[in-house]
Amino acid sequence: MVGELEFERPVLELRKKISELKEFTITADVDLGAEIERLEIRLEKLEKNIYENIQPWDRVQLARQPNRPTTLDYFSYLFEDFFECHGDRYFADDEAIVGGIAKYRGLPVTVIGHQRGKATKENIRRNFGMPHPEGYRKALRLMKQADKFKRPIICFIDTKGAYPGKAAEERGQSEAIARNLFEMAGLKVPVICIVIGEGGSGGALALGVGNLIFMLENSTYSVISPEGAAAILWKDSSLAKQAAETMKITAPDLKELGIIDGIIPEIKGGAHKDVKKQAEAIDIVLKESLIQLLKLSEDELITDRYNRFRTIGEYALINEYIEVN
Repeated sequence: MVGELEFERPVLELRKKISELKEFTITADVDLGAEIERLEIRLEKLEKNIYENIQPWDRVQLARQPNRPTTLDYFSYLFEDFFECHGDRYFADDEAIVGGIAKYRGLPVTVIGHQRGKATKENIRRNFGMPHPEGYRKALRLMKQADKFKRPIICFIDTKGAYPGKAAEERGQSEAIARNLFEMAGLKVPVICIVIGEGGSGGALALGVGNLIFMLENSTYSVISPEGAAAILWKDSSLAKQAAETMKITAPDLKELGIIDGIIPEIKGGAHKDVKKQAEAIDIVLKESLIQLLKLSEDELITDRYNRFRTIGEYALINEYIEVN
């Protein structure tokens, strides 16, 4: 089955068996109601046990699920009159990042997000959701436009990371990401960021300097992939599962560490099970967040954004460290 995940296999097999029994009762005119009911009770317990105890590596797999909803999938449910804008006005249009103007509950907003494909052809077109510098410059152009016309900015994050190819480096990949971090910090409008899939390294952070940052329950946000971390730490990328547990890259871990502001619950089994219902869960958070942020003045928004990042992490004075050790 396309997109089948290892930890879900017992659930999928049991569902298949129940479906076969139901079909058999119709074709063979045999009453198997009691057996089907017993299996359905067992399925309910199995689903509860699996989906309420999802491990970090399982969440990584869900975040990478080929059919997981993309930025444009959510745009179609959350916004009206979306008008996509293209190009960075310097080099080209990068289709790994989409953005433009839309209306959210009647309010003009600017929406931007990473965009990957689902099929091979679309993935090649979108460069598998890994932006070149022109993608980040396009995003910044739209942010500055939003700042000029007082439109709130909503960013959807879903990328393995910025494209690391030679051409991207030649055109200033690092500078483009750094410029976004710098400029986003000083925007005078509300900025809301939502990690909907993978949030990889600076490629994700370049759209992630917001007043409020949320993650879907089964998304990830990290400086490096578990495979990359395992290769560096233990010289063995096959230990990615162990790395995922150590790195604290899941939404529950990051909420506990104070790096994100909230977790958006996912549909049982993952966002790909029901895009419309998942969009409704995002809608609730967006509405509450905008109500909260639109009350703040321009100076308060900038100060709020500065303080949120300034308070992330822990530090100790070097003389105190020396005394302790």
